[in-house]
Amino acid sequence: MSKYYPVIGLEIHCQLATKTKMFCGCEVEVNTSPNKHVCPVCLGFPGAMPVPNKKAVEYAIRLGLALHCEIDLNAMWTRKNYFYPDLPKGYQITQTGGLPIYDHPICRNGWLEIKRADGVVRRIGITRIHMEEDAGKLVHDMSPTGSHFDANRCGTPLCEIVTEPDIRSPEEAVLTFKKIKQILEYTGVSHANMENGNIRCDGNISIRPSEDAPYGTRAEIKNLNSFTNLEKALTAEYLLQTVTLDAGKEVQQCTKRYDPNADKTSVIRSKEDAPDYKYFPEPDMVRLVTDPAFVEEIRRTLPELPDARYARFLNDFKLTEYDAQVLTDDIKVSNWFDAAAKTCKNPKILANWVITELLREVKELEGGFDAIKVVPEQLSRLVNLIEEGTINGKIAKQVFADMFETGKDPDTIVKEKGLVQITDTAAIEKTVMEVVEKNAAQFAEFKAGKVALKGFFVGQVMKCSGGKANPKIVNQILDKLAQG
Repeated sequence: MSKYYPVIGLEIHCQLATKTKMFCGCEVEVNTSPNKHVCPVCLGFPGAMPVPNKKAVEYAIRLGLALHCEIDLNAMWTRKNYFYPDLPKGYQITQTGGLPIYDHPICRNGWLEIKRADGVVRRIGITRIHMEEDAGKLVHDMSPTGSHFDANRCGTPLCEIVTEPDIRSPEEAVLTFKKIKQILEYTGVSHANMENGNIRCDGNISIRPSEDAPYGTRAEIKNLNSFTNLEKALTAEYLLQTVTLDAGKEVQQCTKRYDPNADKTSVIRSKEDAPDYKYFPEPDMVRLVTDPAFVEEIRRTLPELPDARYARFLNDFKLTEYDAQVLTDDIKVSNWFDAAAKTCKNPKILANWVITELLREVKELEGGFDAIKVVPEQLSRLVNLIEEGTINGKIAKQVFADMFETGKDPDTIVKEKGLVQITDTAAIEKTVMEVVEKNAAQFAEFKAGKVALKGFFVGQVMKCSGGKANPKIVNQILDKLAQG
């Protein structure tokens, strides 16, 4: 066991899923022509006046309620002053301030729960959620003209979710990040697409000699855009701080980046504190006064959240904890299964089909889950055909492969290919007797007590019947013959 204990907090930035920017009417669009969606407001021209996006405010409140936060009905806009080459106006409009009098984010004092692999449930505090605008994007290449600036992202609405330093391992940090991403998707607040930069995470970590010792000096690791890199970066920094303290040196407060190829962190700059940003109230906007009735309407229309859906899948559909977890991790998969389960006679079997068959095929499908041709009701019907005895499991896999390829209904495929299961006992018994006669020596061993041979006979009968014989009836006939 290590002699140092990590203390971790996360700062998660997510782009809100609004159609327009935070303080102007410019469209939010990713992967488009550089500088296509810009105006005097998001470029910071003198005299251009910002106006808050009501939908962005609604999304921030919705996220806060989903994370059990208190909503500030009198939030404040502030200016955070610094020079970044990708922010033309030289300051950022945000909701955080260096002094308590300026510190009025729209949401604060929330929490979420994570469940570790060992089954322990831990509550992670949410310090605050504040709204702000995003900066632009620098594009560096090897052309003679050097670096370029794309201002499309300037002014994109952001929420920054800041956790308490309640996280005690890189693994817990990943679980926290996953849970927040999940809640963003369930609430529709953000697309939370890491590849498009909709969500990114900064990890703050310090170490201390015991669990009740004062916090150590922290390092902030910026712009971690995957769960894997978050875990690796925090682990690398933990090891570096351990070596530093063991050598009798002090850990320096700083901002760092993580290099996944070298698996190490490196210093970008010394860590700024609030006074370095020279916060003051935003002079071009009044305080964000919110009607309590508006908040209550948002609360009333909150969708079912991941934890509630997980519990419902366990209770209503009698799923295992593993299956319920897999089927609630991704909102698209979860909604798909939920729609299918409404008409399914056996949701537990349906869950197996989604997890083992559907998701396996989706991995190889260009376009992913959005590109599948099978609709929820079709897979539900396939499971019902098995439950009704119309087809067996082996035939069902053939039907599913055809469904996935063509998008046809299972009933249509079964009819077109003549795949209806044989349930006529006399017909099956005739096939069983033919198999027994052809394999008389093996049947004598089976009858004498070599039970393992039963699978052989079932397989031969299924082969002779083209996979259509009802396996249950085949087993019953074989048992009867063995006893006779």
